Amino acid sequence: MPLDHYVTLGRSGLRVSPFALGAMTFGEDPGSAGTSVEESEKILASYLDRGGNFIDTANFYSNGHSEKILGDYFAAHPGRRDRVVLASKFFMNMHPGDPNGGGAGRSSIIAQLHETLRRLQTDHLDLYWLHNWDRNTPIEETMRALDDLVRAGTIRYLGFSNTPAWVTAQAQTSAVLRGWTPLVALQVEYSLLARTVEGEVAPLARDQSMTLVPWSPLKNGFLSGKYRRGSQVADSARAAYVGGPSEAEFVVIDAVAEVAAELGTTSAAVSLAWLRGRGQSVVPIIGARRLDHLEANLAGLDVALTAEQLRRLDEVSAPDLNYPAPLHTGMRTMLQFAGTTVDGETSTVYPPLLQSDVRY
Repeated sequence: MPLDHYVTLGRSGLRVSPFALGAMTFGEDPGSAGTSVEESEKILASYLDRGGNFIDTANFYSNGHSEKILGDYFAAHPGRRDRVVLASKFFMNMHPGDPNGGGAGRSSIIAQLHETLRRLQTDHLDLYWLHNWDRNTPIEETMRALDDLVRAGTIRYLGFSNTPAWVTAQAQTSAVLRGWTPLVALQVEYSLLARTVEGEVAPLARDQSMTLVPWSPLKNGFLSGKYRRGSQVADSARAAYVGGPSEAEFVVIDAVAEVAAELGTTSAAVSLAWLRGRGQSVVPIIGARRLDHLEANLAGLDVALTAEQLRRLDEVSAPDLNYPAPLHTGMRTMLQFAGTTVDGETSTVYPPLLQSDVRY
């Protein structure tokens, strides 16, 4: 599957590449593991030349430098901006000491968008993400402000990131009932080493036809193939930044490496292929600090996992989900009412429900 084999983003008319390019690593802000302007532009150009069209950044990345790198690049290459789906995020406070410098209130959203558009040197965003949940702002205020910006033409589509499922459901219900712009995608942490999203958020996304856009699909590089038991990671900058895998994580890392060896590919490619095959709309964000990182990640588009390989990876990485998710695992085979099976399947877990057992 090439990058120009586009998929539809959620319940919208927006078509995006099967892998988004994450620009979190663009820029060399002190204390970050970012990359230079020159290398960032090489990564971006290579992604676009291959047909990629989905670019993801945030106002907070490299203290705004990520957005500026993208803006400068598109300004220097006329015509390319109009061919990409450009996404950024709001929430993080860019002005320490100013209580209204971040968050998801109306005035803050408008101010943050103004600065983002200035750095990106564009008059609109194709997708605007709420970067995190603002507990101090009513969700109706956030959704109404975002809807006004869509109607004004400065943003086109909406998404949430890192937000509880119940808040997201409340926001989506408010939008639908009041005729505001609904959410089309959710940006979440999701990988073979981070699957708790499957408890509440992923089912909500499936129900509402939202695309899942996983960040850190290689779990900080743990699934890239660089991390091996008893060996040092050659990429010392990343190792110092994120630390190393736990024993439980190495069990999954080993299983991924075994599948990669069977297919003659990399652990990164296997991990990304697993995400693409999750059974619902999923568009992973691939990041890179060097051009060769991008090349390695794009190999995930060419990997086809067998049913048996998928089963092995699913089992070894199975998450422990919070209540009530465990009660609903395989529920179709457990539910009975008045002796009648549900969906034509028979349960051996619970006996038929008797009228005398019903309590009101």
